[in-house]
Amino acid sequence: MSVDVGSRALLADGDVVLVRPLHPADTAEVLGLHTRLTQQDTYFRFFGARPSRLDDLAAQIAGDPGPGHYAVGCYLRSDLLGVANYEVLENSTDAEVALVVDAAARTQGVATLLMEHLVSHARKTGLKRFVAEVLAENAKIIHVFADLGLRFEASVEGPEREVVMILEEDATYLDAVLKRDSVADAASLAHVLKPASIALIGAGRRPGSVGHAVLANLLAAGYPGHVEVVNPHAGEILGVPSVASVAELSRTPELAVVCLPAAAAADAVEACGERGVRAVLVISSGLTGTPAGTRVREAVGRYGMRLVGPNCLGVVSTDPVCPLNLTFLAGPVKPGNVGVVTQSGGVGIALAESLNDLGLGLSSLVSTGDKYDVSGNDLLMWWTADRRTELAVLYLESFGNPRKFSRLARQLARTRPVLAVRSGSGDTAQRAAASHTAAAATPAVTRDALFEQAGIIAVDTVAELVDVIAGLSWQLLPGGPRVAVVSNAGGAGVLAADACEREGLVMAELSADTRERLAKLLPPEAAVRNPVDTTAAVPAELFADALRAVLADDGVDAVIAATVPTAVGDPGTSLAAVLPPEYKTVFAVRPGQRARVAPLVPGTGVTACYDDPAAAAAVLARLVRYEQWLNRPETAGSLTPLEDPEALRAFAAGREGWLPPADAVELLRLADIPMVETTYVEAGDSMDAAAAGLGSPVVLKADAEGLLHKSAGGGVLLNVHTDSLRDAFRTLRSRFGSALRGVTVQPMAEPGREVLVGVRSDPVFGPLVVFGLGGVDTDLIADHAARPAPLTGADADLLLDGLRSAKALWSGPLDRVAVRELLLKVSRLAELVPELAELDLNPVRVSSESCVALDVRARFERPALTDPFLRRLRD
Repeated sequence: MSVDVGSRALLADGDVVLVRPLHPADTAEVLGLHTRLTQQDTYFRFFGARPSRLDDLAAQIAGDPGPGHYAVGCYLRSDLLGVANYEVLENSTDAEVALVVDAAARTQGVATLLMEHLVSHARKTGLKRFVAEVLAENAKIIHVFADLGLRFEASVEGPEREVVMILEEDATYLDAVLKRDSVADAASLAHVLKPASIALIGAGRRPGSVGHAVLANLLAAGYPGHVEVVNPHAGEILGVPSVASVAELSRTPELAVVCLPAAAAADAVEACGERGVRAVLVISSGLTGTPAGTRVREAVGRYGMRLVGPNCLGVVSTDPVCPLNLTFLAGPVKPGNVGVVTQSGGVGIALAESLNDLGLGLSSLVSTGDKYDVSGNDLLMWWTADRRTELAVLYLESFGNPRKFSRLARQLARTRPVLAVRSGSGDTAQRAAASHTAAAATPAVTRDALFEQAGIIAVDTVAELVDVIAGLSWQLLPGGPRVAVVSNAGGAGVLAADACEREGLVMAELSADTRERLAKLLPPEAAVRNPVDTTAAVPAELFADALRAVLADDGVDAVIAATVPTAVGDPGTSLAAVLPPEYKTVFAVRPGQRARVAPLVPGTGVTACYDDPAAAAAVLARLVRYEQWLNRPETAGSLTPLEDPEALRAFAAGREGWLPPADAVELLRLADIPMVETTYVEAGDSMDAAAAGLGSPVVLKADAEGLLHKSAGGGVLLNVHTDSLRDAFRTLRSRFGSALRGVTVQPMAEPGREVLVGVRSDPVFGPLVVFGLGGVDTDLIADHAARPAPLTGADADLLLDGLRSAKALWSGPLDRVAVRELLLKVSRLAELVPELAELDLNPVRVSSESCVALDVRARFERPALTDPFLRRLRD
């Protein structure tokens, strides 16, 4: 049996601690903690039990009490700071909880961190409540319990307070945990982005070396703190004192930067840990998958350090209080408001250079490389507190904790734009195809659904990323999707209009007043309907007046102004006098300009000017979708509560593999998901009573080994009348032989549209709800939309409207409300039953009055008992 070695986690001041279960071997340490406490500290009482002391807990631990007891300790390096434990009440889902913390560590959130780990473990074992009795004068512990974010009750009279905490996870608790996590994480990253002192290990005298370049960049950035170099072959480098080893540094640096070969890098990280360094930046490559890489990981855990890298570009911060450039970028970094986290050093270099060229700049850049510790989630939490960062950019090749990422990104995107570059979108990604749902829920689809739900603006290339950054930096978000195009070149205007429609934008209908005003301003041959063609003969001033008239139209949310210079004049030069309007978004287009995107007027932020109408339209469409996401209400889905959710959980417990057809139907019944009346007949049983009560005609569906898609595989017989039932059964037996396990019999369903609803649970991303066109052509048509569970009501609506065919689908008399409710019920099933790996309702028949599943396949897996929101650092 493996031993749980615990998890690294952060205290409120950024200290890295180890939280782990306590074992009999820890008894002496628990008693040692006891000796450091006062009488009031040691006295705590289990709710409904006799008074107890910490030495009683030590005795329990020494006796290895078994599954009804659980104790966890918090260690700072080798010192035990606190203990929390629970004891399950007999024949109950309640547990008595107790907590004690060393007096010297009580202001750093030790008690809260221990309770969070206790709550997480208790939930996995099926516990529902924590109960305790606390002395009335021990107000601090009562506040710890109350502030956890759990539903909390406490008595108000008497010398002791009876406390009850409900362990059910909800948004309030998750928000409280993430808020504490963000505070602690930002404090720990300050050692990386705002260190008071830095040591560069491996900075060489040779200008062409990486270490030398990093040191030169740090000095050029104007870093104000103490700097030393570790290099046994030099007394100073670039005027900075150098010593032979980490042990010989004049002071313990807050941050150490390692630029050494792999084996030497591991030695350096271990030496930093022994010296008490708080964080290390390992630029060195070649560590991952080697013994040296293992040593680095172990040293970081053993000494409680934060680590950026290895195999990375480095770190940049342009905070004027503590500017630093610990990278090997070729030139200086312009200060700005764009924060970047990237796993690719090349993407970081390209983006930094592009932003410099645009006159924009960085607030911070962290290259995570092989991502041993610091990840994108850490930077999302850092930027939440960093008001200098007004726009966040992510390039992530993998997700360590996507559910936490989604919640963090969604919180940040509510206050400032978050952009991401998609990676790994190709068809080479492996995927399961055991059902239509699985075929639709590829890794790329799952990632895109995660981005969309979190409000992340996703792009496919660095060039597109720079386009969007420019648009966001120099213009307001559009007030809606209605776009007008104004051009002095008819062809450019038509191209812009075509691009807008391809991107899903709405070409605005100009009002009669606007058209009349334009007609008076422009030559007779001008086009005054959208797209507006002023003709090439108009001077710049007249073009500006036409643009003002269009901007004044209440039916216009945004404008693309496409101009080319002529012998008469250059209308592009007049745009700066018109822009920026206080309430409308305007992008300029200058076909043929050298840069893909540039400021309209160099050195200003008037607006972004693109070299192609398609680029401007693509940026505008992304901004419109982000604005719509910001204004979308996050309402929960309204469902009647399940009559017996515990019966559903009990049904799922311990199951693995594909459910037999009868069990799959029972699953839907327990989940209150509508399905057509179904009878299952074993292959060796008689068909005589199969259609009793179902009427005639009926449908027969084969349940045969290896038959995944029944219709395509000849496993469905339609319009079978009662007198032909035996013959139909014999037909299926002849087709499938010994592979036939049985047959389902259903009444013929009412006519309607066939759709697919399903769940695909990913071990990393969690459950994904899929909606699309159903029936035999599901995979051929491939019109699907997906959203991570749990779904809100708004999420369900977006799924319904997310198909390419959505406009045509809902134009007929279909019961949209019933389909929406079905999506919410399927999402609830995925939440309540984590064992559900795959659910395929295909087809679901939708008519004007109903929505009912005609077929179901369900697969179960033993779920990994991980808590994505438990506060802990990467292993």
